[in-house]
Amino acid sequence: MKKLFASLGLMLALLSPGMTLAQDAAAQLAETVTAQITAVEIAAPGVADAAPAGEAAAPVPEKGDTVWMMVSTVLVILMIIPGVALFYGGLVRAKNMLSVLTQVMAIFCLISILWVAYGYSLAFGDGGGMNWAIGDLAKLFLAGITPGSTTATFSDGVVIPEFTFVAFQLTFAAITVALIVGGLAERVKFSALLVFAVLWFTFSYLPIAHMVWAAGGYLFEAGDLDFAGGTVVHINAGIAALVGAIVLGKRIGYGHDALPPHSLPMTMIGASLLWVGWFGFNAGSNLEAAGGATLAFINTILATAAAGLSWMFAEWALRGRPSMLGVASGVVAGLVAITPAAGLVGPMGGIVLGAVAGVVCLWGVTGLKKMVGYDDSLDVFGIHGIGGIIGAIGTGIFVSPALGGVGVDGYAMAGQVVTQVKGVLITVAWSGVVSFVTFKLIDMTMGLRVSEEQEREGLDTASHGERAYSM
Repeated sequence: MKKLFASLGLMLALLSPGMTLAQDAAAQLAETVTAQITAVEIAAPGVADAAPAGEAAAPVPEKGDTVWMMVSTVLVILMIIPGVALFYGGLVRAKNMLSVLTQVMAIFCLISILWVAYGYSLAFGDGGGMNWAIGDLAKLFLAGITPGSTTATFSDGVVIPEFTFVAFQLTFAAITVALIVGGLAERVKFSALLVFAVLWFTFSYLPIAHMVWAAGGYLFEAGDLDFAGGTVVHINAGIAALVGAIVLGKRIGYGHDALPPHSLPMTMIGASLLWVGWFGFNAGSNLEAAGGATLAFINTILATAAAGLSWMFAEWALRGRPSMLGVASGVVAGLVAITPAAGLVGPMGGIVLGAVAGVVCLWGVTGLKKMVGYDDSLDVFGIHGIGGIIGAIGTGIFVSPALGGVGVDGYAMAGQVVTQVKGVLITVAWSGVVSFVTFKLIDMTMGLRVSEEQEREGLDTASHGERAYSM
């Protein structure tokens, strides 16, 4: 470029009528052009060079991280609708299929609005004197958040757009409440379920999410490890479903009449969609398209496969034959168990966690359920509650670098396990109390359960005036 301008200057000089004046003009033009080019070259490198001396430039989100978080968010939505909806829908009787689909979709819509209205602010805000348990309302209705707002990740100087973080966390809140449907299926009032969703989301999900994931939260500061929601999502929802099943009472005919799933192919499709969507759930929780996401990704394959096999072989040994429902249930149990550990344990640790969860959750939905006598319709507690507990405590063990885990500062296995147990107990107690009080209040005011006539008819027509199938 400099040579081009110099040549132009020389040509102008040769064409000028006065040689001396032309030479002076050419020299002046060359000096001006050179000065301008130098100024451009100095300013060109970037924003950092234009910042005042001593002032670091604000980090800018990487496009790859932003895209990964958007994709992960969509994958979690796939887990809920249609994943959870079809998994649950296939397990109920045909006369209740449509009601389950409606409940799951309606809850997703409801929690989405509540999350941006006040949920995000309370879950991740700074609650001042109450910050150990809950945030504030500074970001009510997403106040102050713009397309230029950013949220920090786990790496220094790395950020993502805040809107992507808001949307990603929205899906976690929605799936947690939707999971509870499985414990109440085939007998809960639709209106009562929606009221419960609002109250439980506000008084159980938001405080637990804040305590575990927000800076200043009690369990966060205590060092509790929950990579993607073992306590916040699965134990929280599992306990609520168990309490709800007990308060509601057993379905008509439970323990006497056969109440078989009406469509196991639907359940298998739902389980498959859950597995696919869970990659967003676990690997997305790394908040960056980086090495931690790849660890969570491979663990989501291996732990899940191990759990599916362990459940299948245990059932085969106990009952003489393996079942498709058993394999699908084992897959979900493995997904649950690896959730809190996904980006923290090595692949071999993930396999062990999955294998243990498959066998123990099988006992949870058969032996324990029969022993206690509750009617958790779709085994939310047996799979999500028990699987979440196994994963949460197991994270404290397998995060050890000696066992292939990534390790944490000041790690000592005994101390970390105690911290994990504390997190489990607090979640069980908090969710249990909130769930019991909420269910009881609703039952005393508007009623929690449909009438016997409506239950026998089926909730598809009794609650929604539609049928899933027209034969």
